[in-house]
Amino acid sequence: MSPEKRPLVRDILLQLPFMIWLVLIWMLLWHQFTPLALVTGILVAVFVTRVFRLPTVELIGRINLWYTAVFIVLFLGAVVMGAVSVAIRVFDFRRQPGAAIVEIPLRYADDIVTTHVAVTASLIPGSLVVESDRDRRILYLHVIDLRNRADVDDFRAEVLRWERRIVRAVGTPEQYRALRADEAAAAAGSSPHAERGGRR
Repeated sequence: MSPEKRPLVRDILLQLPFMIWLVLIWMLLWHQFTPLALVTGILVAVFVTRVFRLPTVELIGRINLWYTAVFIVLFLGAVVMGAVSVAIRVFDFRRQPGAAIVEIPLRYADDIVTTHVAVTASLIPGSLVVESDRDRRILYLHVIDLRNRADVDDFRAEVLRWERRIVRAVGTPEQYRALRADEAAAAAGSSPHAERGGRR
């Protein structure tokens, strides 16, 4: 193998998990799991990763099968519930569902996790990512049927829960350790001893 081809082969191998993810997202967006959707998804993934000459995304290779399975089950449930909820709102002629742009500052995200969170939030009916601030790790989502500040806070908390689920499933060891440290601190802060100390 010539020296010129080695970097290309290595790059393709590093990009392979990302390309598989792109193919899956393509099929989900079109709601088709057919051979034609698979072939067109592969072509789109190759086009995106090679023609646009994006920087190589080196995945950490850490996948927790249990948390991945939990994520998939919860995600499919959220998609079904979101579709039912949107349908109910559409046919409720008594009031117009409001909408808002919600800022979501992510806690643990790098480029990969940010992408996962953005895709997850967009695939659940009722919300759609309209902008991503890469430097500050902030997502901006258009969300329907938010009536007050409490609804906004609840939606933001739900997206951050998805971020934590994704970190548990495929986050880097550093991200996972940061998540566990925050969870331990939150548990210590909610202990009876901490509650007697009062809120700061």
